[in-house]
Formats: sequence, C-alpha cells, structure tokens
Amino acid sequence: MDDIDRAILRELQTDGRIPYADLGPKVGLSPSAARQRLQRLVDTRVVQVVGVTDPMAMGGQTMAMLGVLVDGDPRAVADALSTREEVVYAVLTAGRYALFAEVVSPGPSDLLDFVNDAVRPVDGVVGVDTFPYFGIHTHRFLWDVG
Repeated sequence: MDDIDRAILRELQTDGRIPYADLGPKVGLSPSAARQRLQRLVDTRVVQVVGVTDPMAMGGQTMAMLGVLVDGDPRAVADALSTREEVVYAVLTAGRYALFAEVVSPGPSDLLDFVNDAVRPVDGVVGVDTFPYFGIHTHRFLWDVG
C-alpha cells in the first residue's frame, strides 16, 4: 500500500459510495485510475466495500457477544462457529476467553437455543459467557490507514 491507496481508504471511510469522478481528483488520480486502484484493493482483499446494517436499529433482533472458553486450539472452534449465519464477527484473543463471537438472532429464545444447541456442543468449548446487548453505543468503521 502506498500513500494513494491510503488516501483512497480514508475517502471510502468517509463516504463508501463516493463516485469515482469525485474520488479520483481527491486522491490525485483520474476517475478511471481511482477505479483501478480500488479494484486492486478489493481483489487483494485489503478492503471490502459493503453496506453495514445495525441489526438492533432494524428491530426485532437480539445481539450478544459470546465469550468462549476453549480447551485446545481456539482456531478450530472459531472455524466451527464461523460457519453459522448467527455469527457476524469472531476474534481470537488472549486472557480468560480464547474467542469472542458477536451473534445476531431473531429473539432472546433463539439466542438461548443458539448458545445451548450450536455453541456448547462444539469440540473444545468448555464454557460460554453470554453478554446480551441492550443497545449499541458506538459503531464505527474508521481506522487510521496511515
């Protein structure tokens, strides 16, 4: 990544729908060169351009963070949980929990079913602490790209 790639990423963080006609001049490129640069970033998986929703704002959904206690390799547990559509985010960590998984379910009883029927039976899971969300206070996708 060079300075132009980082400038493209900064612009996309501000407005993910910016037209190439506007993006190019802002980063010192023609619109077609900006399109090519962004396509390269997408192709190499440096960036993914998506629409982000807030499931809680959409109503009728329950979200929670699961702290997963693991005996053995947490990557295998993360792989198993990541195949489930309820899991929207999984991170390997250090400390008490080897893995945190953010989940979305239709309602509280569905969350309970997911934890008991889909998470606890996974090989290597020795415990799960469930932290239900009452609201999302901060939800940002802005990182310093240098």
